[in-house]
Amino acid sequence: MAKKYLHEVDMMRVFFIFGVLLNHTTTAFIQQMSTGGTTKTALLGTHLLIHFTRMGFMFMTGLVLTLNYYHRHQWGRFFQKRFAGSGWPYLLWNGLYLGLAVLIGAPSYHWATFWSDYADMILHGNAWYMYYILITLQLYLAFPLIVWLFKHVKHHELMVGISFLLQLSIVTWIKYLMPGVDRSQWLWWFRAYGVNIFTYQFYFMLGAYTSIHYQQATHFVTAHLRSLTIASVTLGIGTIPYYFWNRAVLGLDHTHAVSPHQPYMLVYDTIVILAVFGLGQKFAAWREHGMPTWFATAIHNAAIVSFGVYLDQTLALSVLRGALGLLSLPDWTWVVLIPFGYVAVIAIAVGIAWFCYKVPPFGLLIGRPQWHVLARNRRKRTPAAVPTATPTAAKNATE
Repeated sequence: MAKKYLHEVDMMRVFFIFGVLLNHTTTAFIQQMSTGGTTKTALLGTHLLIHFTRMGFMFMTGLVLTLNYYHRHQWGRFFQKRFAGSGWPYLLWNGLYLGLAVLIGAPSYHWATFWSDYADMILHGNAWYMYYILITLQLYLAFPLIVWLFKHVKHHELMVGISFLLQLSIVTWIKYLMPGVDRSQWLWWFRAYGVNIFTYQFYFMLGAYTSIHYQQATHFVTAHLRSLTIASVTLGIGTIPYYFWNRAVLGLDHTHAVSPHQPYMLVYDTIVILAVFGLGQKFAAWREHGMPTWFATAIHNAAIVSFGVYLDQTLALSVLRGALGLLSLPDWTWVVLIPFGYVAVIAIAVGIAWFCYKVPPFGLLIGRPQWHVLARNRRKRTPAAVPTATPTAAKNATE
């Protein structure tokens, strides 16, 4: 069946992973600033503005999995391929980062406790930004149920609407009710809601819906892109007073004030995701009508290694923090240097991922083994595509 290349998927992948890097790069600079300083306080207030990237990743995961597997019910093969593709990098990077932390003498890490620390990281996904991988592994287990729901429930819009209301209830509970509840006797998986798949269920469902109704979703976001963009900018600016309201009125600490699990952020994240999807359509159209070849190639290559960039970002950020630690500068200077640090982090992270992609056997580190025996579990990535003959039966050959 003829397939259409989904260039917009490439663009969205790059947009969200570069947004993650911006988020974490900004945090690295904030940590260098004077405690209680005006510049630092102002920069902290903008943190929620770019905190939609986590939910964007969840949306993309649901979208691409559904594009690839909605019409394939070989679940044994699915589990083998997906768990190998994400599981091995999860195990290897946790071990690599922990080993490096011990070697450089990082506080609290020692050879004597290496294996107990490693087991704790694997079970809880609580180090090196690996929580996303742990959530993804949970999604693999739940994905057959998601497919079953979409195949057996006729009214998909109603189902996604119910999912949104459930998500609203979840984040309202997390922000306003959960802090006052004694959770000491709860199972860890329920206490640690940040790595619980149900905390992100709406974004997976929205991604699956978008995949199944790809042409309708494309028409909607294209027709309303201007409104979605204006709403995204307006709500984005609104995150700044919202942060200070969280701090001054609700008395939240910084961590909880910038939590992505808030009702306001649910609305903001959803609208930004739809706007980015619409911008992806514009990107695809531009690519077909005059986009510079070098730029199109750069976006495609960055998309190819986007998963690897997420995995190796800790290395890039560590290099940045090491360099910043050698300097002593006024707070305003740190702000000026953020763009330069951001570009450096992108260059290092993409460079490491591209090296792994090209040089055997390091592809295993980013889920793309070149000649390792596990390569049998990973087909060579092909362009994201949907069958042109059946718009609602979206299919994708990438993750």
